[in-house]
Amino acid sequence: MKVFSTIADFREARSQIKDRVGFVPTMGYLHEGHLALVRWARGDCDAVAVSIFVNPTQFGPNDDFARYPRDADRDLGLLAKEGVDLVFMPRGEEMYPPGFSSWVEVGRLTERLEGAFRPAHFRGVATVVTKLFNIVQPTRAYFGQKDAQQAAVIKRMVRDLNMNLDIVVVPTGREGDGLAISSRNIYLDSEERRAALCLWNSLRRAEDLWSKGERDAETIRQKMISFIQQEPKAKIDYVSIADPETLEELIEVKPPALILLAVWIGKTRLIDALLLGGNLSESAL
Repeated sequence: MKVFSTIADFREARSQIKDRVGFVPTMGYLHEGHLALVRWARGDCDAVAVSIFVNPTQFGPNDDFARYPRDADRDLGLLAKEGVDLVFMPRGEEMYPPGFSSWVEVGRLTERLEGAFRPAHFRGVATVVTKLFNIVQPTRAYFGQKDAQQAAVIKRMVRDLNMNLDIVVVPTGREGDGLAISSRNIYLDSEERRAALCLWNSLRRAEDLWSKGERDAETIRQKMISFIQQEPKAKIDYVSIADPETLEELIEVKPPALILLAVWIGKTRLIDALLLGGNLSESAL
């Protein structure tokens, strides 16, 4: 495994690989969800590249950039065990040199849900991902379904800008009890960890209602909200049942339909998502 901190050195190494390259962009502090993406890339492609970069431009002033967990040595050890070929670990000034002033914006998809609660978040995401795609030149790039809005934004960006790669969305990695695997889970104490199960259990409740014939989106949404509100440590930012391509709210839940939610558990903000009546390969995700 070769590790690079500069764009020039990474590009030189990448130029030596003529076969298919699978790419997994990360912010580090890797967990089983990231490693699942790496394994999908390994199964699809001849070589695998991973980036580790905590991107400052996607964090707002009240977000957790400073305390976002970092452990480069641990990350590199995990990637080496997975047989990753190339790792790109740039410094902030390498990605955003003095005078940087160019941004990528994806429009309506970024104006609601996460975009409404975290202004400029997706501008930072779309910009850094575009830069990474330009540097890595992957055949395919891999994202998790938990970050469903992000995956939809990246897919739209790739399509609109005629980027020459495929985006693959991989099912959410979960703990044994269903909690979505996330780097932010380490912020939860034992009581908050228990409380956080309300996200997954509310998604399961929605899926059960839908499977039994309920098709009114607002009915399902309100039952999810009522369920989460029974947990005193939970505070809801949003619960959405939307079209997976446009992210517009649905009135009638016709498949495929995407359920997205963001909930504070104590001081930790968690997100999750579930696709109803479809599969990832056929949907906009």
